[in-house]
Amino acid sequence: MAHRWGVFLAAHWRLTLAMWALVLAACAVSVPLLEHRLRAPDFTVDAAQSAEARRVVSQHFPAIGAEQDVIVFDSGQLTTDSAQYRAVVGDMLTKVRATQGVSEVVGPFDDAPAALISTDRRTAIAIVGLLGSADRRAQIAKDLAQKASEHKTGPVTVGLTGHSPMQNDQVRIGVEDTTKAELIGLPVALLLLVLAMGALVAAVVPVGMALAGIAGAYGLIYLLSQVMHFDTLVLAIATMIGTGVGIDYSMFLVSRFREELAAGGGDRASVRRAVGATMDTTGRTIAASGLIVMISLGALFVVRVPIFRAVAGGVAASVTAALLVSLTLLPAVMAGLGTRINKGALPAKFTPPDIQPDQPAGVWQRWARMTMRKPILFAAAAIALLVLSAAPLVGVKFGVDAGAAALSEEPSGRATELVEQKFASGLLAPVQIVATAPGDGPMTETHGQRLENFAAKLSKDSRISSVIPEEAGGRVVATVILRVPFDSPEATALVESIRKDARMVTAYGGPVIRVGGETAEYVDFSREIKDKSPLVFGLVLASSLLFLIVVFRSVLLPLEAIVMNLLAIGAAMGITVAVFQWGLGESLFDFTSRGFIQVFLPTVVFAVLFGLSMDYEVFLIGRIKEYWDRDGDNKSAVAAGLAHTARPITAAAAIMVVVFGSFVTAHVMEDKQIGFALAVAVAIDAIIVRLMLVPALMQIFGRWNWWFPTRRGKRLP
Repeated sequence: MAHRWGVFLAAHWRLTLAMWALVLAACAVSVPLLEHRLRAPDFTVDAAQSAEARRVVSQHFPAIGAEQDVIVFDSGQLTTDSAQYRAVVGDMLTKVRATQGVSEVVGPFDDAPAALISTDRRTAIAIVGLLGSADRRAQIAKDLAQKASEHKTGPVTVGLTGHSPMQNDQVRIGVEDTTKAELIGLPVALLLLVLAMGALVAAVVPVGMALAGIAGAYGLIYLLSQVMHFDTLVLAIATMIGTGVGIDYSMFLVSRFREELAAGGGDRASVRRAVGATMDTTGRTIAASGLIVMISLGALFVVRVPIFRAVAGGVAASVTAALLVSLTLLPAVMAGLGTRINKGALPAKFTPPDIQPDQPAGVWQRWARMTMRKPILFAAAAIALLVLSAAPLVGVKFGVDAGAAALSEEPSGRATELVEQKFASGLLAPVQIVATAPGDGPMTETHGQRLENFAAKLSKDSRISSVIPEEAGGRVVATVILRVPFDSPEATALVESIRKDARMVTAYGGPVIRVGGETAEYVDFSREIKDKSPLVFGLVLASSLLFLIVVFRSVLLPLEAIVMNLLAIGAAMGITVAVFQWGLGESLFDFTSRGFIQVFLPTVVFAVLFGLSMDYEVFLIGRIKEYWDRDGDNKSAVAAGLAHTARPITAAAAIMVVVFGSFVTAHVMEDKQIGFALAVAVAIDAIIVRLMLVPALMQIFGRWNWWFPTRRGKRLP
């Protein structure tokens, strides 16, 4: 069927190109529309305690609003006592109060329960409550930021910070980082492709297909955005994966097509046969690889966090687009080009041996046979290196970095720095403690007394600046302003401590106490990931094992593949911990270590990488299996398979390392960490696993590699 599909596309290549031109034009139109729908990552957890606290506050304390932002007034010349300073504050707050969606404004000269003027009297703040959904609050924050920008110069400057203002700036930075990474990665990828393919046209085609795949991915993500929320992290990951797999899939197909052309001549009939043969071999392998990636990503849906669903949906869209381009558009392009795909050839010594008739495979076949002569030595060395690289995982620490460092040059970032320097750090995102009777009803007098005792204990904590209670209808919300940054480990430990004490109060007949706010959302987010990660890992491993058994028609090879992938991913994460937690690469990669890595990094990287690493495994083992099925000689099959795939695999890996590594230039920490982890993992997988461990282990196990259970003397279907 795959062969017939390839021949059909080759026969109708003009119609296929015309249809794809229309599709890509529609996708191009959707790109700016998609960018307007993006928002910053959503770390909330469905039905968590923090979500319940937000619901109660929104329902019974509408004046507080769903979010509290901070307007920052600052002057290097005037103090808050001057009439000019007060005039700027009054003018700004009048505009803010007139903005639709603002619930309450507490100015620095109002009778506020907390000090809103700095000790040097040159900086003042106002607290602004925002109403509505996350998308609505983001729009209100944009309107307020626009009003504040009218005072970005002058004796008194005005800035806006808080959750939505910071997220708005992060979205813009994220889009800029993604564009910059593409501009770095694609030209380098093209250069590597020219060297790997030995011809200019053969190198340009995969880059063009990758760009078409990215456009298709953006179109699919835009359609999905009608029912899902997507953020800048998803856009970055989808672009990374889409570019990497798009180039890889296309390069593998073009390499096999040129090989088939070299063996069959250059007339139109032989071109169609070459396309058909390419789709029947490498095309099927790529389809299997893409399915494995999407199976791995599907496991992320068990985590009750919107960001995980968004990552799974966005990356699945990018892989789907890459598959559609590779299996429909690319065959038509190859058929249209025919032998012209070899135009712009480099000197013969740079030409792949597969497209030179009667030429030996050369260095890679010699490497394979050398590895298989001493398989135990090579296997032991590779495993030792992987285990050593994974060693830093023993001391790994997790946290959530809100990304304030990435905003140092943005209006919200400058406002944040002023708040942290001159006021309590936690003022930007206070903890909210909500107390009600069971069933969200009004509290009794006994409940109120116990709540007072609970609040009195809180006020003595050195990490807390102030506790501001507010009562409505027998329900109380206490705004707790921290002295420590809201995304710090100290803030996380404080929330966990408050919740522990709150459970004791509730258990002994007290009110129902819920702890919310951004720090509490991070705590719930971290706990959900820790609880669900084993399930994600188990689903990925089990589904991949079953799928590989079907693809390879073997029991041992899938087990080997899974163990090798786990070692490679562990090694990559260990190196990531050494760089970003220990801070070994701070100056090189332009960041300041927070002493932890993002809590969601291992789970996301595992799901994405497990699928991606299977690309090379399926491509390599699939080619080895062709020779095994033909000759039944394990050693010769491994040597021939590696000889024909090592060059494209190493080239593909180098390209992926460049594409993923280009995101290390990003300002947003999660983009930087994910790009680094993926780049390191791909390099390890291609060099240590595919070129050392695979041939060594296949030689050690010999014919057992291909054992498959039988039923009544017949192989299982």
